[in-house]
Amino acid sequence: MTSLELVSHPLCPYVQRAAIVLREKGAPFLRTDVDLGNRPDWFKALSPLGKVPLLKTEGEILFESAVICDYLDETIGPRLHPEDPLQRAKHRAWVEFASAVLNEIGGLYSAPNAAAFAAKENDIAQKFARLEQAIGDGPLFNGAAFSIVDAAFAPVFRYFDVFESFVALDVFKGLPKVSAWRQTLRDRESVRLAVGADYPERLRAFLKTRHSYMATLAA
Repeated sequence: MTSLELVSHPLCPYVQRAAIVLREKGAPFLRTDVDLGNRPDWFKALSPLGKVPLLKTEGEILFESAVICDYLDETIGPRLHPEDPLQRAKHRAWVEFASAVLNEIGGLYSAPNAAAFAAKENDIAQKFARLEQAIGDGPLFNGAAFSIVDAAFAPVFRYFDVFESFVALDVFKGLPKVSAWRQTLRDRESVRLAVGADYPERLRAFLKTRHSYMATLAA
């Protein structure tokens, strides 16, 4: 098998997607973390956007998590995207939806005051309500088969495991299918191993550095 190196950061949710997909496929890989606050020159030379993840494979560099996950799905079994082209396209659309939720989460932990925080919480709740209508009967997004949509949403839900340790949020209220899916992903080995054991402490330390309403709650 071709050697694979995932260039990453311990907190990046997009890195988690790629790490989850690699573990679901049983593909061995080397993980190299970089300090995004002090990017080394070798990383700047490799990353066109200055972001993680990067995947080193066959002497080439891939960037952007969706591209990396699709490449892995096309080259290493088992397939995680549906075989049907229309269903595969729909799954890719929901992966983009997960990225939109991550943007909302960034707005949540960056909100400068309680009013802005509440507004962003409501935006996230509305997106999860939309998701409740889209997912099937579980336990995963598309029944029993793990997909890249599951890999995309697992890091989304992981944020709330940490947030809920210091603030009450209502984003999952009245959403039984999303809540059950969240629990299923939390318990899955590939999801658990996508971050280090110190992830909650690292995330909370990061939140405390923000000049935001959430920083006051996490203190």
